[in-house]
Amino acid sequence: MAVRAAGQIAGICHLYRSSSLGGFRTLSQNVSSSKHTPSNETTVDHLIYTPEHFALKESIKKIIDQEINPHVDQWEAEGKFPAHRIFKILGNAGILGVNKPVEYGGLGLDFSYSVAVSEELGNIRCGGIPMAIGVQTDMATPALARFGSHELKTEFLLPSILGDKVACLGVSEVGAGSDVSSIMTKAVREGDEYVINGGKMWTTNGTQADWMCLLANTSDGPPHRNKSLICLPMDLPGVHIARQIDKMGMRSSDTAEVFFDDVRVPSKNVIGQEGMGFTYQMLQFQEERLWAVANTLTTMDIVIQETIDYTRQRKIFKMPVLHHQTVHFRLAELQTEVELLRSLLHRATALFIKGNDVTKLASMAKLKAGRLARELGDSCLQYWGGMGFTNDVLVSRFYRDSRLISIGGGADEVMLGIICKYMDTLPK
Repeated sequence: MAVRAAGQIAGICHLYRSSSLGGFRTLSQNVSSSKHTPSNETTVDHLIYTPEHFALKESIKKIIDQEINPHVDQWEAEGKFPAHRIFKILGNAGILGVNKPVEYGGLGLDFSYSVAVSEELGNIRCGGIPMAIGVQTDMATPALARFGSHELKTEFLLPSILGDKVACLGVSEVGAGSDVSSIMTKAVREGDEYVINGGKMWTTNGTQADWMCLLANTSDGPPHRNKSLICLPMDLPGVHIARQIDKMGMRSSDTAEVFFDDVRVPSKNVIGQEGMGFTYQMLQFQEERLWAVANTLTTMDIVIQETIDYTRQRKIFKMPVLHHQTVHFRLAELQTEVELLRSLLHRATALFIKGNDVTKLASMAKLKAGRLARELGDSCLQYWGGMGFTNDVLVSRFYRDSRLISIGGGADEVMLGIICKYMDTLPK
Protein backbone atom coordinates (compact mmCIF):
# COMPACT_ATOMS: atom_id res chain seq x y z
CA MET A 1 0.00 0.00 0.00
CA ALA A 2 1.10 3.54 -0.75
CA VAL A 3 0.17 4.53 2.80
CA ARG A 4 2.67 2.03 4.18
CA ALA A 5 5.32 3.30 1.73
CA ALA A 6 4.64 6.82 2.95
CA GLY A 7 4.99 5.62 6.49
CA GLN A 8 8.38 4.09 5.76
CA ILE A 9 9.70 7.37 4.44
CA ALA A 10 8.08 9.20 7.35
CA GLY A 11 10.15 6.95 9.60
CA ILE A 12 13.28 7.92 7.72
CA CYS A 13 12.26 11.56 8.11
CA HIS A 14 11.81 11.21 11.84
CA LEU A 15 15.17 9.56 12.38
CA TYR A 16 17.03 12.08 10.27
CA ARG A 17 15.24 15.04 11.82
CA SER A 18 16.23 13.79 15.27
CA SER A 19 19.83 14.51 14.22
CA SER A 20 21.03 11.78 16.58
CA LEU A 21 23.88 9.48 15.61
CA GLY A 22 22.14 6.71 17.50
CA GLY A 23 19.02 7.16 15.38
CA PHE A 24 21.12 7.09 12.24
CA ARG A 25 22.78 3.85 13.29
CA THR A 26 19.45 2.28 14.17
CA LEU A 27 18.10 3.18 10.76
CA SER A 28 21.19 1.81 9.05
CA GLN A 29 20.86 -1.47 10.92
CA ASN A 30 17.17 -1.75 10.11
CA VAL A 31 17.47 -1.11 6.39
CA SER A 32 20.59 -3.23 6.04
CA SER A 33 18.66 -6.25 7.21
CA SER A 34 15.88 -5.70 4.66
CA LYS A 35 15.89 -6.81 1.02
CA HIS A 36 15.58 -3.42 -0.59
CA THR A 37 18.77 -3.19 -2.62
CA PRO A 38 18.33 -3.79 -6.39
CA SER A 39 20.21 -6.80 -7.71
CA ASN A 40 22.50 -4.64 -9.82
CA GLU A 41 23.38 -2.22 -7.02
CA THR A 42 25.02 -2.86 -3.66
CA THR A 43 25.66 -0.58 -0.75
CA VAL A 44 29.12 -2.05 -0.31
CA ASP A 45 30.64 -0.73 -3.51
CA HIS A 46 28.34 2.21 -4.20
CA LEU A 47 30.04 5.58 -4.31
CA ILE A 48 27.26 7.90 -3.15
CA TYR A 49 24.35 5.75 -1.92
CA THR A 50 23.90 4.32 1.56
CA PRO A 51 21.29 1.88 2.90
CA GLU A 52 19.12 4.94 3.63
CA HIS A 53 19.16 5.92 -0.05
CA PHE A 54 18.02 2.46 -1.06
CA ALA A 55 15.28 2.40 1.58
CA LEU A 56 14.00 5.71 0.20
CA LYS A 57 14.13 4.37 -3.36
CA GLU A 58 12.16 1.26 -2.39
CA SER A 59 9.43 3.34 -0.76
CA ILE A 60 9.14 5.55 -3.83
CA LYS A 61 8.87 2.49 -6.07
CA LYS A 62 5.91 1.24 -4.05
CA ILE A 63 4.10 4.55 -4.48
CA ILE A 64 4.81 4.50 -8.22
CA ASP A 65 3.47 0.97 -8.58
CA GLN A 66 0.33 1.69 -6.54
CA GLU A 67 -0.60 5.29 -7.35
CA ILE A 68 0.97 6.27 -10.68
CA ASN A 69 1.80 3.54 -13.19
CA PRO A 70 -1.70 1.99 -13.23
CA HIS A 71 -3.03 5.34 -14.53
CA VAL A 72 -0.23 6.51 -16.84
CA ASP A 73 -1.85 5.36 -20.07
CA GLN A 74 -5.06 7.22 -19.21
CA TRP A 75 -3.18 10.41 -18.29
CA GLU A 76 -1.10 10.22 -21.45
CA ALA A 77 -4.30 10.00 -23.51
CA GLU A 78 -5.89 12.90 -21.61
CA GLY A 79 -2.80 15.10 -21.90
CA LYS A 80 -2.68 15.85 -18.17
CA PHE A 81 -2.20 14.07 -14.85
CA PRO A 82 -3.84 15.19 -11.56
CA ALA A 83 -0.86 17.09 -10.17
CA HIS A 84 -2.47 18.17 -6.92
CA ARG A 85 -3.53 14.63 -6.01
CA ILE A 86 -0.21 13.02 -6.92
CA PHE A 87 1.88 15.77 -5.36
CA LYS A 88 -0.06 15.47 -2.11
CA ILE A 89 0.71 11.75 -1.98
CA LEU A 90 4.38 12.46 -2.65
CA GLY A 91 4.38 15.35 -0.18
CA ASN A 92 2.94 13.18 2.58
CA ALA A 93 5.76 10.73 1.92
CA GLY A 94 8.44 13.43 2.19
CA ILE A 95 9.55 13.02 -1.41
CA LEU A 96 9.07 16.65 -2.50
CA GLY A 97 11.62 18.09 -0.09
CA VAL A 98 14.34 15.55 0.62
CA ASN A 99 17.13 18.15 0.43
CA LYS A 100 15.08 21.11 1.65
CA PRO A 101 15.27 22.67 5.16
CA VAL A 102 13.57 20.75 7.94
CA GLU A 103 11.93 23.90 9.29
CA TYR A 104 9.94 24.21 6.05
CA GLY A 105 8.84 20.60 5.84
CA GLY A 106 11.90 19.11 4.16
CA LEU A 107 14.12 16.26 5.29
CA GLY A 108 17.32 18.32 5.41
CA LEU A 109 19.34 15.71 3.51
CA ASP A 110 22.02 16.36 0.90
CA PHE A 111 21.48 16.50 -2.84
CA SER A 112 22.46 12.86 -3.35
CA TYR A 113 19.02 11.97 -1.99
CA SER A 114 17.39 14.12 -4.66
CA VAL A 115 19.40 12.24 -7.26
CA ALA A 116 18.23 8.94 -5.75
CA VAL A 117 14.62 10.16 -5.90
CA SER A 118 15.05 11.20 -9.52
CA GLU A 119 16.56 7.86 -10.50
CA GLU A 120 13.68 6.01 -8.87
CA LEU A 121 11.07 8.21 -10.56
CA GLY A 122 12.49 6.86 -13.81
CA ASN A 123 10.35 3.77 -13.08
CA ILE A 124 7.28 5.82 -14.02
CA ARG A 125 6.28 4.64 -17.47
CA CYS A 126 6.33 8.04 -19.12
CA GLY A 127 8.55 11.10 -19.06
CA GLY A 128 5.98 13.79 -18.39
CA ILE A 129 5.10 12.99 -14.78
CA PRO A 130 8.70 12.71 -13.52
CA MET A 131 9.49 15.98 -15.30
CA ALA A 132 6.57 17.70 -13.57
CA ILE A 133 7.77 16.41 -10.20
CA GLY A 134 11.30 17.59 -10.99
CA VAL A 135 10.02 21.08 -11.70
CA GLN A 136 8.48 21.13 -8.23
CA THR A 137 11.52 19.77 -6.40
CA ASP A 138 14.63 20.86 -8.29
CA MET A 139 13.73 23.61 -10.75
CA ALA A 140 11.23 26.03 -9.22
CA THR A 141 12.22 25.80 -5.55
CA PRO A 142 16.04 25.57 -5.09
CA ALA A 143 16.61 29.34 -5.25
CA LEU A 144 13.66 29.96 -2.92
CA ALA A 145 15.05 27.48 -0.40
CA ARG A 146 18.55 28.92 -0.67
CA PHE A 147 17.92 32.67 -0.83
CA GLY A 148 14.26 33.34 -0.03
CA SER A 149 13.01 35.17 3.03
CA HIS A 150 11.34 33.34 5.89
CA GLU A 151 8.01 34.84 4.84
CA LEU A 152 8.36 33.61 1.24
CA LYS A 153 9.49 30.17 2.33
CA THR A 154 6.50 29.88 4.64
CA GLU A 155 4.05 31.01 1.96
CA PHE A 156 5.45 29.14 -1.06
CA LEU A 157 8.16 26.61 -0.16
CA LEU A 158 6.44 24.90 2.77
CA PRO A 159 3.19 24.09 0.93
CA SER A 160 5.17 23.00 -2.14
CA ILE A 161 7.15 20.52 -0.06
CA LEU A 162 3.99 19.25 1.64
CA GLY A 163 2.27 18.86 -1.74
CA ASP A 164 -0.40 21.44 -0.98
CA LYS A 165 0.70 23.72 -3.82
CA VAL A 166 1.92 23.02 -7.33
CA ALA A 167 4.81 25.14 -8.60
CA CYS A 168 5.96 26.04 -12.09
CA LEU A 169 9.05 27.81 -13.44
CA GLY A 170 8.67 30.87 -15.64
CA VAL A 171 11.92 31.39 -17.55
CA SER A 172 11.57 30.51 -21.26
CA GLU A 173 9.83 32.84 -23.68
CA VAL A 174 9.02 32.69 -27.39
CA GLY A 175 12.23 34.55 -28.25
CA ALA A 176 14.31 33.41 -25.30
CA GLY A 177 14.63 29.71 -24.57
CA SER A 178 18.20 28.62 -23.96
CA ASP A 179 19.31 32.26 -24.16
CA VAL A 180 17.98 33.24 -20.74
CA SER A 181 19.60 36.69 -20.86
CA SER A 182 17.25 37.71 -23.69
CA ILE A 183 13.95 37.42 -21.81
CA MET A 184 11.61 40.39 -22.30
CA THR A 185 9.12 40.04 -19.42
CA LYS A 186 9.33 43.15 -17.22
CA ALA A 187 8.54 43.81 -13.59
CA VAL A 188 8.42 47.58 -12.99
CA ARG A 189 8.60 48.82 -9.41
CA GLU A 190 5.68 51.02 -8.29
CA GLY A 191 5.84 51.74 -4.58
CA ASP A 192 5.70 48.45 -2.69
CA GLU A 193 4.67 46.47 -5.75
CA TYR A 194 5.97 45.23 -9.08
CA VAL A 195 3.77 45.57 -12.16
CA ILE A 196 4.51 42.66 -14.45
CA ASN A 197 3.92 42.51 -18.21
CA GLY A 198 5.05 39.93 -20.72
CA GLY A 199 4.68 36.18 -21.15
CA LYS A 200 6.25 32.79 -20.65
CA MET A 201 6.30 29.78 -22.96
CA TRP A 202 6.64 25.99 -22.46
CA THR A 203 5.69 26.28 -18.79
CA THR A 204 5.54 22.81 -17.25
CA ASN A 205 2.65 22.44 -14.75
CA GLY A 206 1.41 25.79 -16.07
CA THR A 207 -2.31 24.99 -16.25
CA GLN A 208 -2.41 23.53 -12.73
CA ALA A 209 0.20 25.58 -10.87
CA ASP A 210 -0.63 27.63 -7.79
CA TRP A 211 2.49 29.77 -8.08
CA MET A 212 5.34 30.49 -10.45
CA CYS A 213 9.02 31.11 -9.82
CA LEU A 214 9.22 33.92 -12.37
CA LEU A 215 12.35 35.38 -13.91
CA ALA A 216 11.74 38.97 -15.04
CA ASN A 217 13.70 42.10 -15.87
CA THR A 218 13.45 44.46 -12.91
CA SER A 219 15.74 47.19 -14.28
CA ASP A 220 17.34 48.39 -17.53
CA GLY A 221 20.85 47.37 -16.52
CA PRO A 222 23.16 44.77 -18.11
CA PRO A 223 21.24 41.58 -19.05
CA HIS A 224 23.04 39.43 -16.49
CA ARG A 225 22.40 41.89 -13.64
CA ASN A 226 18.93 43.28 -14.30
CA LYS A 227 16.82 40.22 -13.56
CA SER A 228 15.07 39.00 -10.44
CA LEU A 229 13.27 35.83 -9.41
CA ILE A 230 9.79 36.54 -8.10
CA CYS A 231 7.23 34.29 -6.38
CA LEU A 232 4.09 34.91 -8.42
CA PRO A 233 0.68 33.50 -7.33
CA MET A 234 -1.05 32.23 -10.45
CA ASP A 235 -4.52 33.36 -9.34
CA LEU A 236 -3.66 37.07 -9.43
CA PRO A 237 -5.65 39.36 -11.74
CA GLY A 238 -3.89 39.72 -15.08
CA VAL A 239 -2.40 36.21 -15.18
CA HIS A 240 -3.79 34.49 -18.28
CA ILE A 241 -3.27 30.87 -19.30
CA ALA A 242 -3.42 31.29 -23.06
CA ARG A 243 -3.41 27.61 -23.95
CA GLN A 244 -2.18 24.16 -23.10
CA ILE A 245 0.48 23.35 -25.67
CA ASP A 246 0.04 20.20 -27.76
CA LYS A 247 3.39 18.37 -27.68
CA MET A 248 4.78 15.37 -29.54
CA GLY A 249 5.99 13.82 -26.27
CA MET A 250 5.69 14.29 -22.51
CA ARG A 251 1.96 14.03 -23.15
CA SER A 252 0.78 13.62 -19.55
CA SER A 253 2.57 16.80 -18.44
CA ASP A 254 0.55 19.94 -19.01
CA THR A 255 2.62 22.67 -20.66
CA ALA A 256 1.21 26.17 -20.90
CA GLU A 257 1.71 29.50 -22.56
CA VAL A 258 1.17 32.21 -19.95
CA PHE A 259 0.67 35.97 -20.35
CA PHE A 260 0.93 38.75 -17.75
CA ASP A 261 -1.14 41.91 -18.15
CA ASP A 262 -0.38 44.51 -15.44
CA VAL A 263 -0.04 41.83 -12.77
CA ARG A 264 0.69 43.39 -9.39
CA VAL A 265 2.94 41.49 -6.99
CA PRO A 266 4.27 42.72 -3.62
CA SER A 267 7.93 43.74 -3.83
CA LYS A 268 8.63 41.43 -0.87
CA ASN A 269 8.00 38.50 -3.24
CA VAL A 270 11.45 38.92 -4.77
CA ILE A 271 13.69 35.96 -3.94
CA GLY A 272 16.93 37.17 -2.36
CA GLN A 273 18.39 40.36 -3.83
CA GLU A 274 16.88 42.30 -6.68
CA GLY A 275 19.03 41.99 -9.80
CA MET A 276 20.49 38.62 -8.79
CA GLY A 277 17.87 36.53 -10.58
CA PHE A 278 20.10 35.48 -13.46
CA THR A 279 22.77 34.22 -11.07
CA TYR A 280 20.21 32.41 -8.94
CA GLN A 281 18.72 30.78 -12.03
CA MET A 282 22.12 29.59 -13.20
CA LEU A 283 22.59 27.92 -9.80
CA GLN A 284 19.18 26.29 -10.13
CA PHE A 285 20.25 24.94 -13.52
CA GLN A 286 23.01 22.88 -11.89
CA GLU A 287 20.46 20.97 -9.86
CA GLU A 288 17.95 20.83 -12.72
CA ARG A 289 20.44 19.30 -15.13
CA LEU A 290 21.75 16.73 -12.69
CA TRP A 291 18.18 15.80 -11.80
CA ALA A 292 17.27 15.39 -15.48
CA VAL A 293 20.24 13.11 -16.08
CA ALA A 294 19.39 10.94 -13.07
CA ASN A 295 15.79 10.64 -14.17
CA THR A 296 16.58 9.23 -17.60
CA LEU A 297 19.07 6.60 -16.39
CA THR A 298 16.54 4.21 -14.90
CA THR A 299 14.24 4.50 -17.90
CA MET A 300 17.12 3.71 -20.24
CA ASP A 301 17.92 0.63 -18.16
CA ILE A 302 14.28 -0.47 -18.41
CA VAL A 303 14.08 0.13 -22.17
CA ILE A 304 17.22 -1.95 -22.73
CA GLN A 305 15.91 -4.78 -20.54
CA GLU A 306 12.47 -4.79 -22.18
CA THR A 307 14.17 -4.83 -25.57
CA ILE A 308 16.24 -7.83 -24.49
CA ASP A 309 13.10 -9.63 -23.32
CA TYR A 310 11.21 -8.86 -26.53
CA THR A 311 14.01 -9.73 -28.94
CA ARG A 312 14.61 -12.98 -27.10
CA GLN A 313 11.03 -13.98 -27.98
CA ARG A 314 10.67 -12.31 -31.38
CA LYS A 315 12.02 -14.43 -34.21
CA ILE A 316 13.18 -13.53 -37.69
CA PHE A 317 14.28 -16.19 -40.16
CA LYS A 318 13.58 -18.80 -37.44
CA MET A 319 16.12 -17.24 -35.06
CA PRO A 320 15.47 -14.96 -32.05
CA VAL A 321 16.34 -11.38 -32.98
CA LEU A 322 18.55 -11.17 -29.89
CA HIS A 323 20.76 -13.98 -31.18
CA HIS A 324 21.95 -11.86 -34.09
CA GLN A 325 25.37 -10.53 -33.15
CA THR A 326 24.58 -7.02 -34.38
CA VAL A 327 21.70 -6.89 -31.88
CA HIS A 328 23.28 -8.24 -28.70
CA PHE A 329 26.53 -6.37 -29.40
CA ARG A 330 24.59 -3.12 -29.90
CA LEU A 331 22.68 -3.59 -26.65
CA ALA A 332 25.97 -4.23 -24.86
CA GLU A 333 27.35 -0.97 -26.24
CA LEU A 334 24.29 0.95 -25.12
CA GLN A 335 24.36 -0.51 -21.61
CA THR A 336 28.03 0.43 -21.37
CA GLU A 337 27.20 4.02 -22.32
CA VAL A 338 24.47 4.14 -19.67
CA GLU A 339 26.91 2.97 -17.01
CA LEU A 340 29.48 5.57 -18.05
CA LEU A 341 26.83 8.29 -17.80
CA ARG A 342 25.80 7.02 -14.36
CA SER A 343 29.40 7.24 -13.18
CA LEU A 344 29.68 10.83 -14.44
CA LEU A 345 26.43 11.77 -12.70
CA HIS A 346 27.47 10.25 -9.39
CA ARG A 347 30.89 11.90 -9.53
CA ALA A 348 29.31 15.28 -10.22
CA THR A 349 26.82 14.72 -7.38
CA ALA A 350 29.59 13.78 -4.93
CA LEU A 351 31.44 16.98 -5.78
CA PHE A 352 28.28 19.09 -5.66
CA ILE A 353 27.30 18.04 -2.14
CA LYS A 354 30.80 19.07 -1.00
CA GLY A 355 30.17 22.60 -2.25
CA ASN A 356 32.02 22.47 -5.56
CA ASP A 357 30.96 24.21 -8.76
CA VAL A 358 29.93 21.35 -11.04
CA THR A 359 28.58 23.45 -13.90
CA LYS A 360 31.04 21.87 -16.32
CA LEU A 361 30.32 18.29 -15.26
CA ALA A 362 26.56 18.89 -15.07
CA SER A 363 26.64 20.32 -18.59
CA MET A 364 28.66 17.35 -19.84
CA ALA A 365 26.25 14.92 -18.21
CA LYS A 366 23.18 16.61 -19.65
CA LEU A 367 24.75 16.79 -23.11
CA LYS A 368 25.55 13.08 -22.99
CA ALA A 369 22.15 12.16 -21.54
CA GLY A 370 20.27 13.88 -24.34
CA ARG A 371 22.36 12.34 -27.09
CA LEU A 372 22.46 8.89 -25.54
CA ALA A 373 18.70 8.88 -24.97
CA ARG A 374 18.11 9.63 -28.65
CA GLU A 375 20.62 7.00 -29.73
CA LEU A 376 19.28 4.36 -27.34
CA GLY A 377 15.64 5.06 -28.12
CA ASP A 378 16.25 4.85 -31.86
CA SER A 379 18.33 1.66 -31.71
CA CYS A 380 16.00 -0.20 -29.35
CA LEU A 381 12.87 0.85 -31.21
CA GLN A 382 14.35 -0.61 -34.40
CA TYR A 383 14.63 -4.03 -32.78
CA TRP A 384 10.94 -3.97 -31.88
CA GLY A 385 10.02 -3.73 -35.56
CA GLY A 386 6.41 -2.74 -36.27
CA MET A 387 5.51 -3.02 -32.59
CA GLY A 388 8.00 -0.25 -31.85
CA PHE A 389 6.01 2.08 -34.09
CA THR A 390 2.92 1.71 -31.92
CA ASN A 391 1.92 3.50 -28.74
CA ASP A 392 1.58 0.19 -26.92
CA VAL A 393 5.18 -0.14 -25.73
CA LEU A 394 7.46 1.95 -23.51
CA VAL A 395 10.23 2.22 -26.10
CA SER A 396 8.07 4.28 -28.46
CA ARG A 397 7.00 6.60 -25.64
CA PHE A 398 10.61 6.98 -24.54
CA TYR A 399 11.61 7.71 -28.14
CA ARG A 400 9.24 10.69 -28.16
CA ASP A 401 9.65 11.88 -24.58
CA SER A 402 13.45 11.75 -24.42
CA ARG A 403 13.87 14.09 -27.39
CA LEU A 404 13.23 16.95 -24.98
CA ILE A 405 16.39 16.24 -22.98
CA SER A 406 18.56 17.84 -25.68
CA ILE A 407 16.30 20.92 -25.74
CA GLY A 408 14.85 21.69 -22.30
CA GLY A 409 16.97 23.17 -19.53
CA GLY A 410 19.53 24.37 -22.08
CA ALA A 411 20.00 22.92 -25.54
CA ASP A 412 22.94 20.70 -26.49
CA GLU A 413 24.61 23.65 -28.17
CA VAL A 414 24.38 25.69 -24.97
CA MET A 415 25.91 22.82 -23.02
CA LEU A 416 28.78 22.71 -25.51
CA GLY A 417 29.31 26.45 -25.11
CA ILE A 418 29.43 26.13 -21.31
CA ILE A 419 31.90 23.26 -21.54
CA CYS A 420 34.08 25.24 -23.94
CA LYS A 421 33.98 28.20 -21.58
CA TYR A 422 35.35 26.05 -18.76
CA MET A 423 37.93 24.60 -21.14
CA ASP A 424 38.94 28.16 -22.13
CA THR A 425 38.48 27.39 -25.81
CA LEU A 426 35.80 29.95 -26.64
CA PRO A 427 36.98 32.82 -28.87
CA LYS A 428 37.55 35.96 -26.84
